[in-house]
Amino acid sequence: MHKNVFLAELNTYYLGALKKFLKDTIIYGLATVLPRLMNFVLVPLHIDKLETTSYSDNTTFYIYAAFFNVLLTYGMETAFFRFFSKHHDKDKVFSTAFISLTVTTVLFFLVVFLNNDALANLVNLKLSYFNLLLGVLALDTLVVVPFAFLRATGRPIKFTAIKLTNIAIYVVLNFFFLWAIPKFGIGYPGYDSKDLVKYIFVANLAASVVTFILLTPYFIKTKIQFSMDILKQMLNYGWPVMVAGMAYVINENFDKWLLPELLGKDINGAYSGCYKIAVFMTIFIQGFRLGAEPFFFNHAENQNAKKTYADIMKYFVICGSLMMVFIMAYFDLFKQLVVRDSSYWIAIDIVPIVLLANLFLGIYFNLAIWYKLTDKTRFGMYLSLVGAFITIALNYYLIPRIGFMGSAWATLAAYGIMMVLSYVIGKRHYPVPYDLGKILLYLGLTVILSGIIYLRFKSNYLMSTVLLLVFLGVVIMVERKDLKRLLKN
Repeated sequence: MHKNVFLAELNTYYLGALKKFLKDTIIYGLATVLPRLMNFVLVPLHIDKLETTSYSDNTTFYIYAAFFNVLLTYGMETAFFRFFSKHHDKDKVFSTAFISLTVTTVLFFLVVFLNNDALANLVNLKLSYFNLLLGVLALDTLVVVPFAFLRATGRPIKFTAIKLTNIAIYVVLNFFFLWAIPKFGIGYPGYDSKDLVKYIFVANLAASVVTFILLTPYFIKTKIQFSMDILKQMLNYGWPVMVAGMAYVINENFDKWLLPELLGKDINGAYSGCYKIAVFMTIFIQGFRLGAEPFFFNHAENQNAKKTYADIMKYFVICGSLMMVFIMAYFDLFKQLVVRDSSYWIAIDIVPIVLLANLFLGIYFNLAIWYKLTDKTRFGMYLSLVGAFITIALNYYLIPRIGFMGSAWATLAAYGIMMVLSYVIGKRHYPVPYDLGKILLYLGLTVILSGIIYLRFKSNYLMSTVLLLVFLGVVIMVERKDLKRLLKN
């Protein structure tokens, strides 16, 4: 009797944990999906209004933004989640992380601004672009800890509302500067129709200013409770995360940094534009990460945690695989929707490879719990450095031989190898009972069906839909028992 009661309680916890994870992921997903979708609306606008060379400049701006965002936060966001979840004095953890990031960000801003002319030349950006980049970087870094606090304390609605406000301002200003002013002849002081890309950065800065203002209560209410001991622990935990993050930026962006040098800005612009079709997979992965990271830390001590992690992985693979097959099934529609300018289509064949690469990346992020929960973040650094090495080496080797397709294959190879290595090493340090058989089944089926659709039925929506339904049918047949149990509860 006692055993049955225990199993019933365990099952209740398990379903409750999955329900909580699903709820948070949906809400946090909205914070990612809706902004990404709104941002996605801008892709056709940017491609219509910008030449491929200007689109390349836009891409370069955000490559540097991504790199310095990682550098300026130095792993503090992930360290905050870890120590906030386990430390008894949570206010002191928040205050220490907040003060640390504020001080370093202000110092960075002052030093760089005083040397902005030389540094702008160094990174090959116009001075006006560089100054806008500096402002965006400083403001976005200052709000990292307040945003992390909202996630760690279970306030997804407020988090989502502020994120949506940010992207709404960014989108509206993009349409105002790039579409409304030229179309309706609106007078705007100093408006330069030959330098439209600058106004994308202006819109970003304006959105960052508003976000900073909305989060100022956390600056005012923060108690000065700085602990050098806590900071040392957080830095020790976070610096490998920072290195891993920088390596991740290399994995994601090295191709777009190297292509202008080897093949020209026009090719890089086309490549970057077609890469945007993979945004749907990126949205899914980021929404998952926002809900998953605090969930994994908060449930680490529960008895059935590993079983929960294993099932979350399985459902992640199912959803990610379904998304890839769906995009492939209606590929021409997505192409016309996202990349309407046919001059960009020279790089369209990268899309299936990039989609699969991003699915592998999502699995890698899911696997990353083993080194985060065991405080062995240096392994995340090692794995990311391996990926960065593969990315750099293969890009230099393949681009001169097969052009921009070499960059796509390099991305797939890097994320695939990182995924496999993380799984193998993680089994020794924090074994999670992943259902490897089902995961490989779904991944294999995804690759086969996506390949058949793209190579044979790309414009045949009837056959593509049939193959999509085949994938769904296999999932329902294999998962019917678990699906019934989850739906029932």
